Amino acid sequence: MNTLKAVRGARDILLEEAEDWSYIEGLARRVLQNYHYREIRTPIFEETDLFVRSIGETSDIVTKQMYTFLDRKGRSITLRPEGTAPVVRAYLEHNLQREGSTTKLFYIGPFFRSERPQAGRGRQFHQIGAEAIGSSDPALDVECISVLLHLFRELELAGVKVRLNSVGCKGCQPKYKEVLLQYLRSKLTSLCSDCRARLERNPLRALDCKKEECRSITHDAPALTGHLCHSCSEHFGEVQAHLDNLKIPYSLDPHLVRGLDYYTRTAFEVTHPDLGAQNALAAGGRFDELIAQMGGNPTPAVGFAAGLERIILAKGGKLTTPSQELIIYLAPAGEKAHRQAVKLLHQLRSRGIRSEMDYEERSLKSQLRLANRLKAKYVAIIGEKEVRKKIVSVKDMTCGGQEEIALNDVVGVVAQKEASVCQIPHRS
Repeated sequence: MNTLKAVRGARDILLEEAEDWSYIEGLARRVLQNYHYREIRTPIFEETDLFVRSIGETSDIVTKQMYTFLDRKGRSITLRPEGTAPVVRAYLEHNLQREGSTTKLFYIGPFFRSERPQAGRGRQFHQIGAEAIGSSDPALDVECISVLLHLFRELELAGVKVRLNSVGCKGCQPKYKEVLLQYLRSKLTSLCSDCRARLERNPLRALDCKKEECRSITHDAPALTGHLCHSCSEHFGEVQAHLDNLKIPYSLDPHLVRGLDYYTRTAFEVTHPDLGAQNALAAGGRFDELIAQMGGNPTPAVGFAAGLERIILAKGGKLTTPSQELIIYLAPAGEKAHRQAVKLLHQLRSRGIRSEMDYEERSLKSQLRLANRLKAKYVAIIGEKEVRKKIVSVKDMTCGGQEEIALNDVVGVVAQKEASVCQIPHRS
């Protein structure tokens, strides 16, 4: 019989690593809520047309990477490959716009792309993302960058860098595409087969190609920022002015585009040197035309997404997560002691004291060994004597001290001892 294993490109997140994930997610929630973003949770699958219309039919995501299938009624369904389109769909479907205020939403969860697994990116991957809908203010673009840098500071993630560009709008992109197309046609035989195939439909895709032969060609391509309309140029200048005013360092990358067709104007990436060639920790930008494209009123918007796997990879597993050590382990001996331990355990946990007990009728010696392996700070011993006297013998596993505490006082005493170290005296 074959051993069942996780599907390639999807993996289990276990024990201490799962605690690290929870810590990052909790920290991200606090940072985003500090910037007045509110959480939204969308389904992990949507109608396929949502992603084809929003991401673009020539993108790698749509042409190669989506997990798409027919449901029992023959409808085409896709596991979500990115977060912005589902958020916009929910925004429109549930009329989430706020009167006189920008709607600011964030999400945390899994996404799916059928691509070659790589460091920091599997076929199931996880992202923290945010969208601010309803304002074209360049300061909001900068806020998205600021949120990310704030999160990375909280995670003590040093060495991050911001790359910045403007990809223009539907008014100025067509002229640039003509210039870019002319340049790429002159290099046609050197482009990869994918870029040649989609060159006439969307030459911008070549700027996002990760293959080395195309990257060397697009490095010398005409810069998009040289072809911006007055409005886009002015907006891009304001973004830079705000970054300068906040003393946020950045570098201009005239060939930076996003792999999704809905981006307009500001595009940015936050990178980390320890991630190799695919060094983006997070990326984002404006999508001012997407909401109208999906059936809503013309509404400007900006957002970002950060990869959890890549954040953890950049940290090198060195997360300063809060201690998950067991505070107290209850070691009962006998039926009456077991019943008393169950009640005490409930009281301890109700006070937020991380606790556990023996459920397998081990000997006291075995229970102490187990408590030691679990790194419990204290062991509460409850035997016949303790039940009779209505006390608990509490042993300090760090200092070796032990004392008898009245049963009704155990919870309060343990809570107080957590504020200090080695308070239990050695038995004389």
